[in-house]
Parts: sequence; C-alpha cells; structure tokens
Amino acid sequence: MYYASASILAAIHHLIINHDIVKNRRNLPKEGAYYKYTQFLISLMFFYVGDLLWVFLLDLKVWHLAYFDTMVYFAAMAVSVLFWTRFVVAYLGKNGPRSRILLGLGWGICAFVICSLFFNLFRPVVFALEKDMTYTTYWGRFFLLGIQFLMFVAISFRSFVALKRATDSDVVHYRAICMSGLVMAVFVSLQMFTAYVPFYTFGCFLTNCLVHVFIEEDEKRALSEFKATTQKEKERYTQIATGLAKDYEAIYYIDIESGRYIEVSTSDRYDTMNVPYEGVDFYTETRANARKYAHPDDRTFAESMYFKNKMLKNLDFVVRLSDDKKHFVLGDIDVEDTMTAQTQEIDKSKSQITFTRIAETLASNYDAIYYVEVKTGNYYGFTADKLYGDLQVARSGEDFFTETLNNIMMIVHPQDREYMLDSLDKDRLLSSLEGMKRIVLEYRLIVDDKVEHMRLIARNTSDGEHIIICVENIEKEVEKEKEHLKELQTEKELARRDELTGTKNKTAFAELEKSIQGNIEGGLDYLPFSFAVCDINDLKKVNDTQGHKAGDEYIKASAKLLCDTFVHSPVFRIGGDEFVIFLRSDDYINRRKLIADLKQTVLNNQKSGKGPVIAIGTADYNKDTDSNVNDVFERADEAMYENKRWLKGGDVR
Repeated sequence: MYYASASILAAIHHLIINHDIVKNRRNLPKEGAYYKYTQFLISLMFFYVGDLLWVFLLDLKVWHLAYFDTMVYFAAMAVSVLFWTRFVVAYLGKNGPRSRILLGLGWGICAFVICSLFFNLFRPVVFALEKDMTYTTYWGRFFLLGIQFLMFVAISFRSFVALKRATDSDVVHYRAICMSGLVMAVFVSLQMFTAYVPFYTFGCFLTNCLVHVFIEEDEKRALSEFKATTQKEKERYTQIATGLAKDYEAIYYIDIESGRYIEVSTSDRYDTMNVPYEGVDFYTETRANARKYAHPDDRTFAESMYFKNKMLKNLDFVVRLSDDKKHFVLGDIDVEDTMTAQTQEIDKSKSQITFTRIAETLASNYDAIYYVEVKTGNYYGFTADKLYGDLQVARSGEDFFTETLNNIMMIVHPQDREYMLDSLDKDRLLSSLEGMKRIVLEYRLIVDDKVEHMRLIARNTSDGEHIIICVENIEKEVEKEKEHLKELQTEKELARRDELTGTKNKTAFAELEKSIQGNIEGGLDYLPFSFAVCDINDLKKVNDTQGHKAGDEYIKASAKLLCDTFVHSPVFRIGGDEFVIFLRSDDYINRRKLIADLKQTVLNNQKSGKGPVIAIGTADYNKDTDSNVNDVFERADEAMYENKRWLKGGDVR
C-alpha cells in the first residue's frame, strides 16, 4: 500500500501546484517553453495515475486491467521523457546540434518503448505478468531506464558547464535543468534495481517541484521587467496618441459590436456641447448629437454616416480599424482649423490601453515615428522594415539630433541636405515649433540607389518635454501628382487638338497669335516666320454628292498632305475647310520650294481627279512694317483667294 501512497501524494501535489498553468495553456504560444511544459505535466499526470492503479489492480488480481495498466505506465513514462526533452530545448532557447541530439533521443526513447510494448504482447521484452499476478522484468525495461539515466546525467553535466558563462535569466534556466536532471538520474538508477519501490515516481515528484520553483522565480523576474517596460511603452504611446490627436477635434475609440466608446478630445468645443468622454452606444448617441448640432443642410448626411455597417464600408483616413480588428478609431476633423487644441485630462487607469491602440493605429499612417525627449535627446523609434533599405538607422538612441544630422549626410539627396540640416538643427526646430502647430518638411532619400520622396512632420507633445517626429514615404503621392499633371497636360493638349484631323485647332492658333503679338508689342526681335493660309476646294460638292463621311475623309486627306509637306511646322485647322501653317525653321527657309511642290501636287490631283485640291497663299512677317500679326494673316488670306480663283479658272501660274 505504501507504493500507491507515494503515487497518490505525487498526483495530488501535482494537481495543486500545476492547476493554473495547465488551465491557461490555451493562452500560451504553442512554440514557447511554457506550453511544452504543460504537455510534460499532462503526460506526467497519466504516469502517476498508471503507477498508483498498478498496485490496486495487482491486489484485486484483475489480470487484464493490470496488464493494460502496466502498458500505460511504460507508455506514459516514454511520452513524458519526450515532452521533457522538448521543454528543456525550448526553455534553454537553444537550437544547435546538441539540442537536436537531445530531441532525437527523446523521440528515440518514445519510439523504442512503443515498439517494445507492441512486441511485448507476443513475447516479453519489457515485462511479464502471469495469471497469478507475478510480475517479472526483462532487458527492455533495463535498457529504457539505462538510456534515461545517461540522458539525465548528460543534461545535468551540460547545464552545469553552461552555468559558468551564463548571464541573467540563463542562470535560472541552466540551474533548474541541472538540478532536476541530477535528481532524475539518481532516482532512475535506483529504480533499475527494484520494481516494487516507486523511485521513478519520487524522482518525477521532486523534479516537478524543483522546476516549478525555478519557473515561478523566472516568471516573477520576467513579470517585473515586463511591467517596467510596458509602463514605459504605455507612457510613450500615450504621448504619441495625444500628440497625433492634435490634428483632430476629437478621437473616438469604439467597440465595433457593442458601441461602447472612449473619447479623446483636444478641443474645448466638445466641452460646451456636453459630449461625454465615454459612453455605451456610440452609434445612437452620435446620431442624436448630429441631429442636435449638425447644420440643417448636413444633418441627414451626418446621421446616415453613424451606423456600424456604413462605417465598416467607408474605412478611410478618418475611420480606421484598430490592430485587434474589434474597434474603430475615428478622428473628427475641424476643416476650418479655428479651434485651439487643448489636451483633455483622462483617467490614466482607463486610458492606457486605449492610447496604445490609438497610437498604433494612427502610427500606421507613417513609415516611422520618433518620440524625442527635448532636454536629453533620448529617443525611441517605431520604424517600418526596409524604410531605409539596407542602411542601418537606429530605432532608439541617446542623441536624436546629432544622429539625425549624421543620417542626413548618409541618406538624404545631395540637393536637399543643406535644407534638411538647417531645418532639423535642434535650436531652429524648437524655435519654429514655438509658434506653429506643426512643421512639415518634404525631401528626398537615396535608398538602394533609388530616389524616394519623403515627408517629415514634427510637433510638440502636450507635456512640452517631447517632440514627435513622423516620417512617411510619399513616393506614390508624388507619382500620382505627376500623373495628374501629365493628365492635365494631355487634356490641355487635347483641348487644342482638332479631333478629326489630329492637327492643332482654332483655339491653339488663337494662343499662337496672342503669343506672337505679345512679343511684337514687347519690342522683341521675333523670329522670321510666314503664314500659309489654305482652303480645300470642292468640299461642299463632296458632302452633297458622296455624303459627309466622304467629306470627312477628304478633309483628313487634305490635312495629311499639308503635314507631310510642312514637316517642321505646326498645322492648324481653323474652320471646316480652312487651314493655317505657321512656317518656321527649315520650312521657312525652304518655303518657296515647299509651296511650289504642294501646288504641283494639287495640280496633278486636279487633273487626275484623285486626291485633295487645296488653294494656298503665303505672307512673310516684316518686322519693319508689320505691327500686328493679323496683318500677316490678312496678306496670306488674300493670296490664298487669288490661288483659289486660279484653280477654278484652270490657269497655270
């Protein structure tokens, strides 16, 4: 009975000290050491139960159950060894060859026992249990215990050696594994010599106690460090959220499902409206406030916006999802920007987690945020990966301003360096922020030999002791602006292009005349030029006899003939059948030959009855006599009509 007493005591103690950690195992990361420790604890419980039942079943002489329980006993032992090795590797945080050997040994022991127990059904290799309840051990049992003894000795020795060069938390880890391995090695060796004294159970009991003590110590130390770090993080996030909130009249942190919310306001306007700092139904209360305070012209629209489904469908820079996907972060912007920002005092116990998530969500708008202490220059950075390419830019440090000036020389475009060095000088920056809500700088970086456009926004925090620096990549914004300008240029070009012929239109010619006239009146020695005025013959006849589609083709053929002739000069269609060519450059120099060639082509077309027939007249600009560009045009127009009459009369000139 004393054998069962040891197992019962171990099982009860096991349940008492390990209840909480096993109960909360679902909240632990599955790749972490503590989750693997819970797996070991569960397998150990199965071992205790199998061990304590064994004696009772032997006394009751229930052979089948006793035999099955013995199988469970050895299987639970092997599985607990496997989970123990997995825990040790994770607890020590090592991934080297020794760790892989240890894991392989754990799997090997487990596989050996399972295979041995299967063969034991047919021929005893681990144990035998006769019908008269006589229990006999075989070589398999000794091999299993022997290999465990060697494994625990090796683990203890390795941990003891590592203790000499371990630091901080590693000392606790190695000490726990060293002592627990030593205890198991002693009791496993004792268990090899007898099957009727629960030495293995005693070893597991003591090992569990040792590891539990060290884990508790480790957790207390880690918790203390975590609390200290978390408090600093919360304070930074609070300052960041408050600083970023200055761009808004108010920020709301809203539970999407329930509608409960907390409001962070930087405007005293909300105080006069008696809008609560927290509430239970954002949607209903906000619609009521919209009916009460919104302008009558905007009231219907404002009410329609504050429904859960509508807000989910209209996520943008004002309404965003928090990282947990369970809350809205909504910023209420005063577009007139006439209110003076004033940070509201909010109960810290309720606001810390709220500020953290607000800061994280707002920070997602930027590629980097730096939280800088003005007096010391100490800073913390929240930086997106690959923002600076392969360059190593610190995320925290002791002198933001000096390090920033050094970074400017490394990564800022040479043409922008002087501007950025001057703007981010500590004294100049602080002086500029005294009279401004924020400072915005746009500049270029050279990242991996590629130019990236950036925007930097600097603002003071509410405590006056820190600065928040927000950096965002605006390359897409710049590209979009370029595309927009390109589209505007294209639209401008299309507005001055004749849709049918592709030549320039009457609007473009009017702009040309205005430009030339401005230069003439300004006394500029304007370049030599000529106007060639053209008119298509018989267009009305073609339209009347063949239809307007044929007429359009006739116009396009005429335009092509003019463009092919005067390749260096712009061609303008200023009427249905009228064209003007602004002869310049080589076309001006060779104008007489080009016009003669055109007239010959027209004559050939007239004789053959194929191709366009075009009348043309030209006039040169004379700077001594022409004070108005229209004078040149009129002379060319008169010459065109003379040529038109000639074509109709059939006389050659």
